[in-house]
Amino acid sequence: QGDICDSYFVKLLFETEKIDIVLHFAAQTHVDNSFWCSSEFTKVNVYGTHVLVKAAHEAAVEKFIHVSTDEVYGDSIEEEFDESSPHRPTNPYAASKAAAECIVLSYWEKYKVIPRFISLLQHNRKCCIHGSGLQVRNFLYAADVTEAFLTVLEKGAPGEIYNMGTKFELSVLQLARELIQLIKKIASDSEAEQWLDYVIDRPYNDLRYPMNSEKLQRLGWRPKVSWKEGIGRTRNFAGYNYGECKCGWTGPNCEQRKPPVVRKNIHSLTPVELEEFLDAFDRAKNTTHPDFVVATQQCCLLIML
Repeated sequence: QGDICDSYFVKLLFETEKIDIVLHFAAQTHVDNSFWCSSEFTKVNVYGTHVLVKAAHEAAVEKFIHVSTDEVYGDSIEEEFDESSPHRPTNPYAASKAAAECIVLSYWEKYKVIPRFISLLQHNRKCCIHGSGLQVRNFLYAADVTEAFLTVLEKGAPGEIYNMGTKFELSVLQLARELIQLIKKIASDSEAEQWLDYVIDRPYNDLRYPMNSEKLQRLGWRPKVSWKEGIGRTRNFAGYNYGECKCGWTGPNCEQRKPPVVRKNIHSLTPVELEEFLDAFDRAKNTTHPDFVVATQQCCLLIML
């Protein structure tokens, strides 16, 4: 027994029990209590779900089944709800369960689709395609993302919002096919079909996110690494095998690499700390080694907080 909000306990549970399927029933469920103790409902139902699904993702579980409630749909006199009905929660309990659904769906649909597909193919498993797979996304190489952060850090105006994106778009289906051809050495789309597993599309699976990045580009930023070059670099990274490391990192000795959590306001950094901060970003631009990926994540945390 334990608390799903205890990330250490949950992670240890997945590591020791070798879990392959999760049925997530754990929740605060008393609706009346949610009105006067909403923070506890948010903690258990939202944060607890986040802890659980994150641990399940890092452990590469086969299936994760999340149990929700009909109350996420809200009240209706005549309308009969189905799985595609919008969420209109009317109490804190229902709102917390709706938020938990969003967390679970976001991990399944969006969390690192490229490394997930690569890992599946390396383990001779099929790529899971929701619906038609024609949902279009644009992908940026990590070095270009780092460069964008540096540009905003150095040239961005306080209080401004900057979109980061590219005009190059690719459907999830085409992404999977290209990775199949690259990893499995398959030449045709018809042969690639045997490595695709089509499932029922999830609700609210947005078709496209057109992004205008002209404002950021006026600061001097441009994506430099093409799709083909970027995916080749990612595929060829030594030791790349996403999902085997319980920390979610890759590369040699990844289990021993546990960086400290850093929480500082960027404006409170000393000159030495700021120099180290910028140096970590600069090194991250030219490598995919996990040490620098972790360093970049820490630096992003510095910016955000």
